[in-house]
Amino acid sequence: MDLFGTAGIRGRVADEVTPELALRVGQAVGKPDREFVVGRDGRVTGETLVAALRAGLQSAGASVRTVGIVPTPTLAFASQGRYGVQVTASHNPPADNGIKLFEDGTEFDRQAEQAVSDRVADGSEQAPWDQWGETERIDVLDAYQETVTEYVRGRGLPESHPVDAGAEMDSETPLAGTTIAVDCGNGMGALGTPQLLEALGANVVTINGTVDGHFPGRASKPTPETLAEFRHFVADNRTEFGIAHDGDADRVVLVDGDGTVVHEDTVVAILAEYYVRASEVADPIVVTTPNASGRIDQRVEAAGGTIERVRLGALHEGIAEASGTVVFAAEPWKHIHPRLGRWIDGIASAGVLSVLITEAGGLEALRGPVTERPYRKVSVPCAESAKEPAMEQLETTLPEAFPAATVSTEYGVRLAFEDGSWTLVRPSGTEPYVRLYAESDEVDDLVTGVRSTIETAISNVSE
Repeated sequence: MDLFGTAGIRGRVADEVTPELALRVGQAVGKPDREFVVGRDGRVTGETLVAALRAGLQSAGASVRTVGIVPTPTLAFASQGRYGVQVTASHNPPADNGIKLFEDGTEFDRQAEQAVSDRVADGSEQAPWDQWGETERIDVLDAYQETVTEYVRGRGLPESHPVDAGAEMDSETPLAGTTIAVDCGNGMGALGTPQLLEALGANVVTINGTVDGHFPGRASKPTPETLAEFRHFVADNRTEFGIAHDGDADRVVLVDGDGTVVHEDTVVAILAEYYVRASEVADPIVVTTPNASGRIDQRVEAAGGTIERVRLGALHEGIAEASGTVVFAAEPWKHIHPRLGRWIDGIASAGVLSVLITEAGGLEALRGPVTERPYRKVSVPCAESAKEPAMEQLETTLPEAFPAATVSTEYGVRLAFEDGSWTLVRPSGTEPYVRLYAESDEVDDLVTGVRSTIETAISNVSE
């Protein structure tokens, strides 16, 4: 049994992430010597799943500290020195929910997740009745907000950065005079980002700032399409730029003053270059994923750092296994700030980006050095049962279709070409798709050829 995808357990509450499963996961991960913090996002089903998880953990002998409705980064922060469970389906639809596990501020790695899956499949023994764990309610949101605010203060551009700082900033309120729009999407960003930016001095205009598990303002996944109204608002209302979050605030999206969504890899390139230049270590490392753009490599190398790649959904593993000091880790939309902690934190990213943009005198000053080649991401429908055999076939058929490419099969099938173009094909860990990523000056032609090969493989194994 393998319960976990690339971002914890996630699925429909009707027949996948049920209270029964939550109970069994709690019993599987709980032990008499373990203390857990347990939180949830604003989904309607979260309270019931937390109750089931808590029952499982306590009956296994673990002690439980419930923290209520909090952003996922807040729960991860609170799990430092103990274990943590967040009930969240991140950007999935409101009828879904999920379970994400942490230890000491870091997501469970593959080995720990597999151990939980095995114990759920085999069944777990409950502790003797007189050894069941206790529970209490604690508040962690204030401590998290204070910690992130202090971290973001003073995140100005280093002297080695190619951008000349365009603003004089007070160390306590570096965003004074800056107007920023924030679309919380009725999710957990409402409990973190507006408060952070206001504490840093910004004038914040909050959109969809009420936590509501039905996500009435827009879909919880922030895309150029779902953010259409917000983008118009940013463009029409004299805000310098906009920030948007997904349902649990681990993702961050940046919108420029014209209402255009800044490509997620450009955002990573900006942050990666900043952290490399600001680092004091001899060989700063940035960890990213195989689907990340070459523009990130270019800016990191220009700043004197190196790139190491790890499978999608395993940034925490990449940090642990890196050959040196990791100063930043990111996959599209999701960022880890190692000096703050080893969890993905969209709220911290919102703060750091806002300070960098303000000091640089605007987003374009940071964006200018980044070479943005055409990039596409395509989701090809594929039944869960067909993913593995299709990928096995693609390990042969994709190199045959593109014989001039260098091939890597460590994280899916990745083809790299001499002109810097590349494509990656991998199965989705959470949805019924095979993902296709491509970056090239002739990206439409590349996508057409790769997609045709994928569809043929899926058809062959589905017959």
